[in-house]
Amino acid sequence: MTLSTQRDLATSRPASGWCGVALVAITYVYFLIFAQFAFLHRLAQLHLTDAHLKPVMAAMALGGILFSLVAPRTEVLSAPRPRLQLALTLAAAAALLTLVPLTLPGSIAVAFLIGASLGTLTVTLVTHLRLWLGASNPLLKVGLGTGLGYLLCNFPPLFTASPETQSLTAAALCLAAVLLASQTTPVIMAAAASPRIPSTAEPSAEPAAALIFPLVLIAFTALIWLDSAAFFIIQSTPALKAGTWQGTTHLCLNGVLHLAAALASVHLLRRRGLSTTLAAALLALAAACLLLSNPQSAAARAPLASLFYPVGVSLYSVALVAYPALFSGVTNAAERGRRAGWIYAIGGWCGSAMGIGMGQHLGHIPPAFVLFAAALILTPHLLQTRRRELLATAAVLLAAAAVWSTQKALTPASTPLTQAERGRQVYISEGCINCHSQYVRPNTPDVLLWGPTQPLADLRAQHPPLIGNRRQGPDLSEVGSRRSPLWLRAHFYAPPQVSHGSIMPSYAYLFRTQPGVPSRGDDLIAYLQTLCPPASAPGNGQDSDPGLTHLLAQRSWQPSPAAYAAATAAHGQQLFTAECATCHAADGATRNQWRTSFRRLPPIPSVGPLLDIPSQPGPPQRDRLAQIIKFGIPGTDMPGHEYLPDADVASLTLWLQQIILHPNSPSIRPIPHGESQ
Repeated sequence: MTLSTQRDLATSRPASGWCGVALVAITYVYFLIFAQFAFLHRLAQLHLTDAHLKPVMAAMALGGILFSLVAPRTEVLSAPRPRLQLALTLAAAAALLTLVPLTLPGSIAVAFLIGASLGTLTVTLVTHLRLWLGASNPLLKVGLGTGLGYLLCNFPPLFTASPETQSLTAAALCLAAVLLASQTTPVIMAAAASPRIPSTAEPSAEPAAALIFPLVLIAFTALIWLDSAAFFIIQSTPALKAGTWQGTTHLCLNGVLHLAAALASVHLLRRRGLSTTLAAALLALAAACLLLSNPQSAAARAPLASLFYPVGVSLYSVALVAYPALFSGVTNAAERGRRAGWIYAIGGWCGSAMGIGMGQHLGHIPPAFVLFAAALILTPHLLQTRRRELLATAAVLLAAAAVWSTQKALTPASTPLTQAERGRQVYISEGCINCHSQYVRPNTPDVLLWGPTQPLADLRAQHPPLIGNRRQGPDLSEVGSRRSPLWLRAHFYAPPQVSHGSIMPSYAYLFRTQPGVPSRGDDLIAYLQTLCPPASAPGNGQDSDPGLTHLLAQRSWQPSPAAYAAATAAHGQQLFTAECATCHAADGATRNQWRTSFRRLPPIPSVGPLLDIPSQPGPPQRDRLAQIIKFGIPGTDMPGHEYLPDADVASLTLWLQQIILHPNSPSIRPIPHGESQ
């Protein structure tokens, strides 16, 4: 079959080219939205973090590397269309499997399946790219597919959706791609798969043979390394994330920049060739990395870095997809597949893993590494281009290095974060703002329950503000004055145990750490303890002390007469078993677990006196009991039960009064030896 015949067949089905655009875009959405976001967030929901996360991600990388290298060499399903469809089907299955509860072994297996399907999918797609793009403007279609893929990934409803929604979306797109992959004629299939039929390369400003494959592999690896390191640092640093990927405006701007840069990459590849395009991508990524290189001042530069980063990523991403089929100069499909396998195994998976590791261990990208990566990418390639381009690039790099050195010299020495500051980062990274607010609404019942209020100027001064998305749990504005460190720890370990009916998941994994090193859970508790009413200035009256004013308001509160009329001691006993027995019964679960940690062992209600409760029966005793039940006792481990209705508080009060009057009641177990109050 002649080359002209192939072109006639390809152009006889013009829709097939646009199917290729969709396949490229869907592959990017699956990798970025599902594999890099939804799957990791789902693992966090299953409490598979820290040490458990490493084998899971290692399994994904192993699957990706192995199948990137094996897929082009195996004879199983050697035809590109069924192989691509199988890879898409397995990718969809992996996304759906994450919706079920997974253990650690199950998560490892699913992660391996994700890597294996992605390795097979990417290598098969880029090796036989012309099969789905046709002969008309294939490079433009690669650019459109790449740009649209990134644009969809930054689509706010999808980017901010729940992990379950993102997983379902990824699975649905993969299944749709299975149908799209069939939109080619068998004749074109045979033509594209035949190793004897040459493949014409996209017109370029440089001959493909001039680019030695090992140098291309090194260049892509260095770029992906920089990309992954910058991506991880931004995602794991709340201040940087707030200035780049939070909010509809940032997301839409990122998507538009990605699309524009992808189309610019098409122009550069056509006019200037691969080496100039990779050099431009390097300059944009290097600028972003240098702007983020100083952790202390990176937040102020995040908006500028957010402009360079998507440009650099899309510039090299188009080249990454187009190179094997359009710019490698290889006419043999099997050899194109092997080269694609090496690029995606070494550059894609290994480069990404090394970049993430750099971000985890260093928290920034050293400028020396950026310059080293620039030397690897630019020196071999720019020697083949015009001298003035080489000189201009060197001047830009030297200027960037000089700017960074000047800023480093003028930046004061960094100080380590305090434990409370680290805890605030834990609060943000664990998504506490999705269920808890830090905003007491003025002139509402909030003021009595969670108050006092804060000035809006104080809230706006936070970076970022933590007002919260919605309130599914209690407001935490002043939680440091309402809950003790011990209670918070017990609550993080087993929320339903200490807060009856709580839907909050366990965060016990936050307390896994090495001996002598504060855990992330300890940091979080230290932060929550700082959330207290502001102290009044010396010499001011009580009206200027929000904390004292709020405490006096609580000490004057009592259930309404209607609440007492609806209350019964029998209901109070049921409430005690559900709400209070975990600490106050002799065999309470929390009492036993934290026995040695209580500041003062919670009293058994069958004996007295109980703290500052009046000993004589009557309204003062009743009202004080109600206040303790409702608001707890500041300075102790006794929490409030602010969410209980007044009638329930009144029922508990009536039952406790009966216990105080009749301490030998058989309804309460006797105190074991050694627990006298």
